[in-house]
Amino acid sequence: MSRDEYGVLLYYKFASIPDLNSLFSFYHSNCNSLGLLGRVRLSPNGVNVTVGGLLSALEKHIEAVKSNSLFQGTDFKLASSHHPLNDKVAAECGFTSLSIRVVKELVTFSSHPLLKPPEVSNAGRHLSASEFHSVLQSAGQLMKNGSPTDDKQLVLLDARNLYETRIGKFHAPSVETIDPSIRQYSDLPSWIDDNSEQLRGKHVLMYCTGGIRCEMASAYIRSKGAGFENVFQLYGGIQRYLEQFPDGGFFRGKNFVFDHRISVGSSDTSIMGACLICGSSYDNYSSRRRCTHCRMLVLICDSCQIKSDAYVCELCQKHRMDIGSIPSVEDSELSSVLDKNDLKTDCSDSIISSQPPSRNANAPVRKLRILCLHGFRQNASSFKGRSASLAKKLKSIAELVFIDAPHELPFIYQSCMEATDSCASSSGQHAPPPENCKRKYAWLVAPDFGGKVEGDWKIANQPFDPLQYQGQTDGFDVSLAYLKKVFSEQGPFDGILGFSQGAAMTALLGAQRDKLKGEIDFRFVILCSGFALPFADFGQTPINCPSLHIFGSDPGKDRQITSHTSRYLASRFEDGCSVIIEHEFGHIIPTRSPYIGNIKDFLRRFL
Repeated sequence: MSRDEYGVLLYYKFASIPDLNSLFSFYHSNCNSLGLLGRVRLSPNGVNVTVGGLLSALEKHIEAVKSNSLFQGTDFKLASSHHPLNDKVAAECGFTSLSIRVVKELVTFSSHPLLKPPEVSNAGRHLSASEFHSVLQSAGQLMKNGSPTDDKQLVLLDARNLYETRIGKFHAPSVETIDPSIRQYSDLPSWIDDNSEQLRGKHVLMYCTGGIRCEMASAYIRSKGAGFENVFQLYGGIQRYLEQFPDGGFFRGKNFVFDHRISVGSSDTSIMGACLICGSSYDNYSSRRRCTHCRMLVLICDSCQIKSDAYVCELCQKHRMDIGSIPSVEDSELSSVLDKNDLKTDCSDSIISSQPPSRNANAPVRKLRILCLHGFRQNASSFKGRSASLAKKLKSIAELVFIDAPHELPFIYQSCMEATDSCASSSGQHAPPPENCKRKYAWLVAPDFGGKVEGDWKIANQPFDPLQYQGQTDGFDVSLAYLKKVFSEQGPFDGILGFSQGAAMTALLGAQRDKLKGEIDFRFVILCSGFALPFADFGQTPINCPSLHIFGSDPGKDRQITSHTSRYLASRFEDGCSVIIEHEFGHIIPTRSPYIGNIKDFLRRFL
């Protein structure tokens, strides 16, 4: 390579950055002085860089970076290249200017706004290009140091987006290859959650363009615990593999790259891609044709480009969208497909997206569906009535669905002036006829609860105990089976809202979210005046589920569940995974400003 040639440099490093301002200043000074253009992303946890310029300038940049001990062991991927020829592609990939930004995440791993990213220190074992090739070549024969052992246990997982895999991917005889077919990287965690059984107990070989996506994804798979320990990743990604095996080895087609080169192939010139419309062999993304609905890149051959300028990608076709249909929201797709980080046309191991298409002012937006679990000795009707103001103020973004709990409770009343049931007389001396009262239910009951409910009122055998909820620990299995049926018959639901005992039940579901996948699927929980029960699920492991906690402040007017109790429940959720709203009212869900605005802000993250 001539030092006067143009080149492209890619590298990333996960490390704790002690002084972001100083590092920002270094990149700004160094890159500008060397005439480098491209993208630099800095976060408290590392850097992700894709820049272009003269090879001699890039080599000087590498030497300057290496002088910082933070970058010890960094894999600098330097390749010669032609100068950016297509201004449109160069601009979209950020190669017409230098962009240096401080970001929260180097790559946007999840579309769930509150989920904590996995610990990269738990990532899968790195395999060099030759080791990776050897595993595929032997189709799973035993390798040293804990490598995959047999082809029945070996799966090859592509961590890239659908449009990337359409023009090139690994193929090895006798090895199961899995393509998640995702629009963007932030959809991968949900795919892993929904398809974890395909990976359980297997030796998983992962690969992506340059390696950074596998760092996060392999750590996420391994975080699932027993059965997910054996995860391996191609170090340096497809780029390092093609350098080692210029004939392509087990890689077929071209490697999609996030810079002006668009794609890089091997000496094998065979074409894997096909035109979306006519099906002819085609793998050129230089025209930057995109799906009309989701804006994902699509392959459209030259002939078909002349005939039409509106296209529907494979994924939108699955949802029965056509050219004339109005863009709609499918689950979390609007927020995930048009992720804010992606819209800035960052061109590393993350999707490139343009601005979202304009929406018809009258286009129907899919509302969130939220299942609502009432408190102890309530029912769906009474909770719906108490939540009428909340439902009204959320009607544009959410539909609230109310159900009765499965444990029916007997009619009881106090002999004192304060009756616990709304139907008991204020004097407590004369209980009304049972037929005039609506049945009351519970999600959890006391261990001595007999389960048999008689029609007549009974006088309470002891005064009302404000701490009775602490002893209501039975009946969870019955309620869980009942909710599985509800989700099957009335679902899907985006989230679950629980009030008081309903919040305790909802928290238990949040703690078991991974275990319940496929039977009770939800994306968030809202816990109002909630409390934690002494169950194993509230042990030492923090709960990794997006959550909103609403409770009275201290000192407050909630005489049933103290703020300390609800605050403890919130503390059981992972840092960064929960939002807390404290109010000055009692045992209610506040709908005044600013509280309703805070509730809406939380929910809008999932639209």
